[in-house]
Amino acid sequence: MKDMAKQDLKKSEHPESETRGTGPALGALLLKFRAFVALIVIMVLFTFLSSTFLTWSNLITVLVQSSINGLLAIGMTLVIVSGGIDLSVGAIAGLCGMVVGALIDVGIPIHALGVVVYPHAWAVVLIGIAAGALAGAVNGWIITRLNVAPFIATLGTLYIGRGLALLSNNGSTFPFLDGTKAHGNMGFPWLGNGLLLDIPVPIWLLAIATLAASAVATRTTFGRHIYAVGGNERAAALSGVKVRSVRARVYVISGALSALAGIVIAAQLDSAGAAAGTGYELNAIAAAVLGGTSLMGGKGTITGSVIGALVIAVLVDGLILLGVSDFWQMIITGFVIVVAVAIDQVQFNAVKFPWRGGAAVKR
Repeated sequence: MKDMAKQDLKKSEHPESETRGTGPALGALLLKFRAFVALIVIMVLFTFLSSTFLTWSNLITVLVQSSINGLLAIGMTLVIVSGGIDLSVGAIAGLCGMVVGALIDVGIPIHALGVVVYPHAWAVVLIGIAAGALAGAVNGWIITRLNVAPFIATLGTLYIGRGLALLSNNGSTFPFLDGTKAHGNMGFPWLGNGLLLDIPVPIWLLAIATLAASAVATRTTFGRHIYAVGGNERAAALSGVKVRSVRARVYVISGALSALAGIVIAAQLDSAGAAAGTGYELNAIAAAVLGGTSLMGGKGTITGSVIGALVIAVLVDGLILLGVSDFWQMIITGFVIVVAVAIDQVQFNAVKFPWRGGAAVKR
């Protein structure tokens, strides 16, 4: 039985090996790289429609705007590939932004000594990321130990996180996060507005996170286990994969990246608000799906999801430049997401149930 499980595990890690695509190779290739193709098509379209779209300043703006969704989408991709979902990423981002704001503006009071400690800006960032990882660990514990469905568990922690963020400062924001020289905590806004080699820091953060997550997903045993668990949980378990541990860890990663996104938002705005990150969980899911991540689990790439985030950012930016109403922007963006999910569902059915009709599509 263990040998059979290992064979099933290999199929779940490399589903393309079990299908023989009979459709045109070009069509299969376009479907596989549909996010990149969509990005090129949209960029070409807006280049012709707007003279200011293909300028350096606008392209940099688009990249900065996509950095938040990109960071969230990276963590979301790992979670979805493992067979889960994380609706709490926006709430974690807002909560960790408030944690950072409190550390900078209020500090850490030590009542026994009658002093207030103000951590350095970099220590504040690390504490904020650790808080996000802890929130992700709570999600993982609820899902793997209490056996609560990921959708319900993270929906609950979404409300908990948002409530904690509001309670942290009675619903008020923490303004002016520049810090002071006297407290030695200056420099925090640089993460959101600073430049490194003339490139905005958020773009560097997204690039580093993308490379690191891609390396984990494609070059480590843990990464292979993520795909195995999402593709065939039973086969993975029978082959010795610690399913609970894998699933718990992907939520920790998602929480840490959500915290980083929230910290970048706070740094960009130079203030921390409890409402920051509201609705961002849907953007993260949309970016992942646009990038080819299957909501069924077991399939998806980090780079694809980042490209998906770029597609959303380019689409919104181009519509703004054309003066399209916000209401129409929502409709068009939603339509694109529905089409992306529909394409993924067609691919899934063609591979999983080829006898239902239609050529099997290589996944």
